[in-house]
Amino acid sequence: MIHVDLPEITPLDAAAAAKGQPDAATPTSHPNLIFLALAMGGFAIGTTEFAAMSLLPAFAPDLGIDNPTAGHVISVYALGVVVGAPVITVLAAKIARRTLLVGLMLVFALGNGLSALAPSYHWMLAFRFLAGLPHGAYFGVATLVAASLVPRAQRSQAVSRVIAGLTVATIVGVPLANGIGQGVGWRWSFGLVALLAVATATLVRLYAPLGLPAAGASALRELGALKRGQVWLTLATGAIGWGGMFAVYTYLASTMLGVTHAAPASIPLVLACFGIGLTLGNSVCAWAADRALMPAAGATLLWSAGSLALYPFAVGSLWTLAPVVFLIGCGGGLATILQTRLMDVAEDAQTLAAALNHSAFNVANALGAWLAGLALVAGYPLPATGWVGVGLALVGFAFWATSLLTERRGRDRGAHPAPAI
Repeated sequence: MIHVDLPEITPLDAAAAAKGQPDAATPTSHPNLIFLALAMGGFAIGTTEFAAMSLLPAFAPDLGIDNPTAGHVISVYALGVVVGAPVITVLAAKIARRTLLVGLMLVFALGNGLSALAPSYHWMLAFRFLAGLPHGAYFGVATLVAASLVPRAQRSQAVSRVIAGLTVATIVGVPLANGIGQGVGWRWSFGLVALLAVATATLVRLYAPLGLPAAGASALRELGALKRGQVWLTLATGAIGWGGMFAVYTYLASTMLGVTHAAPASIPLVLACFGIGLTLGNSVCAWAADRALMPAAGATLLWSAGSLALYPFAVGSLWTLAPVVFLIGCGGGLATILQTRLMDVAEDAQTLAAALNHSAFNVANALGAWLAGLALVAGYPLPATGWVGVGLALVGFAFWATSLLTERRGRDRGAHPAPAI
């Protein structure tokens, strides 16, 4: 047996840890295995969330429905995320973080396993809703565990390592699931995700710290996050500002076929450009956030607005479209920045605020697609989705600016910023 000498924990460190503060990094002999386990969960979630969109033409005829009706399967998963994040987090306020993560991954595995066996459209709806319920709560708790393993100055980079699982899924997991779906059947793709979820639960149980809830943790205290204006401003920044990216992403394939006149085989390559940008942006934004959190958020929103403004001019050729899609993907690093921001403004209601971040981004998904769809119904051409995205990014920037100014005014009046976890 290998003996590992762990650092001595002082009373001050213990008190900080009890409050969930990352200044006292949780001692562990397997930090990389913990990050791997947490990121694997993100990989599984990202694979099922994005791959389901590409598998829609495969499972729609098998379930006896048309493509528009099958789109409800995608929507009901997002609804599960939005509902599950706050409900599960509040009800599980007194459960140890490791225990909660294992339970969430097992429910996620069950939902995807049942999706693979769904006998009808209505059962598929129920199983996808079930699979979506743990999504937001998992990311919220997993990012808090990751942040507890490192010093305060490295929180965003720790969070980015968890979210990297989701971003890498857009490059590797989605094409893999899509290939399996086309080769041996869509049901096997959901089965693969279920296996990944079981593997995640196993690794988390073996290596993650227990993470006992802080003294006084309760559902009522978690709900206290909803009384803080800065929490709502941060969530609004993500729900609207990130929606610009989805306004373009939702109709990217249609634009490539109808405007760029690209071959269908080129669509996965351009989507991979988006995934590479998302992964790089996640890493760079985390690095920037650990040095200047709010400026990094504002700069990322302006980056998104600028790259989305290039999109309508780039759709004429794959040689111009692919680089712009990469730049748009880089703006996805906003998720990591806002996750850390919520740690600063949620005070002692960390878990609910962290989980709600992913509810906000699913709202962004729905909002961006809906508003872009309205523009198309109104008669605007497909490239106009880029202008819809610009508008959403700038509105998100306005919420960011309001948050920043409100915080500064509070400091000028002698108020102190809320302690971070």
